[in-house]
Amino acid sequence: MKTRTIAAAIAFLFLSVDFQASAGTGKGFRDRLTVGGYGEAVMSYNMYSDNFGIYSSPATYRDSKGHGRFDLPHAVLMLGYDFGKGWNLGMEIEFEHGGIEAAVERENGEAGEFEKEIERGGEVALEQFWIEKSFFPQLNVRAGHIVVPVGLTNSRHLPTEYFTVYRPEGENTIIPCTWHETGISVWGLAGDWRYEVMMVAGLNSTLFSTEGWVHDGSASPYEFKPASQVAGAFRVDNRSVDGLRLGLSGYIGNSFHNDITTNTSEQYAGVNGTVMIGAFDFEYNDHNFILRGNFDYGHLTDIDYINRRNSTQNHTTSSPYANSLVGRAAMAAGIEAGYDFFSLSDRLREKEQKFYVFARYEYYDSYIPASGTTPNDWTDKHRFAAGVNYYPLPEIGIKAEYSHRFLKSPYNPEPSVSLGIVWAAYFIN
Repeated sequence: MKTRTIAAAIAFLFLSVDFQASAGTGKGFRDRLTVGGYGEAVMSYNMYSDNFGIYSSPATYRDSKGHGRFDLPHAVLMLGYDFGKGWNLGMEIEFEHGGIEAAVERENGEAGEFEKEIERGGEVALEQFWIEKSFFPQLNVRAGHIVVPVGLTNSRHLPTEYFTVYRPEGENTIIPCTWHETGISVWGLAGDWRYEVMMVAGLNSTLFSTEGWVHDGSASPYEFKPASQVAGAFRVDNRSVDGLRLGLSGYIGNSFHNDITTNTSEQYAGVNGTVMIGAFDFEYNDHNFILRGNFDYGHLTDIDYINRRNSTQNHTTSSPYANSLVGRAAMAAGIEAGYDFFSLSDRLREKEQKFYVFARYEYYDSYIPASGTTPNDWTDKHRFAAGVNYYPLPEIGIKAEYSHRFLKSPYNPEPSVSLGIVWAAYFIN
């Protein structure tokens, strides 16, 4: 189905609902409809080799030339509708990297093997699609395809909510970002507190990898999501101090036996592959200064069985499986700070223009092995970034940064420069 045909069908749905709903209430379509979106366009120059052997033969590529890239990381249309009596609809239609979630990728951690990646079946990715019933501020029930708000990035994923050109690298490496699953959640607001608990489809351990830990485990190349295993997640935020938000989130669920077919081999009986993730994050935004930070740690059980199973999966080029070792744990920690220098000018402040100078440091490792397991030291990375964010309008930003990844010896450093233009806005609200 063509994208414009889908868009026309969605528009027809909303118009039809508006005719029926407004007939009895007198409330118009514009009063009930919310339309918004966000997006990014990026140009980068990576000052290191793009050869697949940079980790297997680092000395060979120490003096290699760099390479440039143009990218559309995300383009998202957000739609919402208020049916009345506490019932609401929300959806996000997302295009990643200017495409339809189908691509050919080269895996540096797997001897440069080319793989066809189909992250989710279908032509258009629905990042969110849910119906919600609000009883009162302290109790709301949401069911459908929803965001799993574990970690800072998943709860604050708009490009105007972080300084770097791309999403913060550590969280975006080890856990799904933006993480969206089908399930049900209960959330509410009480004073300075916000809570959310949910039940969603579990991850799939056959898609875990050395380079991304459980990052790809939420994907499904099929027209449905296998859900023989379900999982639970939660998030709690507090805003008791002016300008400060503190957040705690977590996830737990089994990931083994959650593929398109269940493995009935006796050697895997009782194997769960339990994924446990805990995350703390904060944001301080006051006095023209923004400070953000996060710490995420994840643990995976039964990795010997998972690695044995993954190594025997179908290795054909059409196979969706990672065929990659996965570590018993992964972690990511980061902190960034920026100051709005335009706040020093009364004229620019009145025009709502902002100019942040920022710096960010993060450490992450997507493969922490079990005792006695051969480490993949190239997954252990420190990254420093510094740059500027200029906002001529609150909804539009221009970002520029220099970043530098530091890897353990004998691996080569990975510096880069990036320039991006981003936006996030509601057209009808």
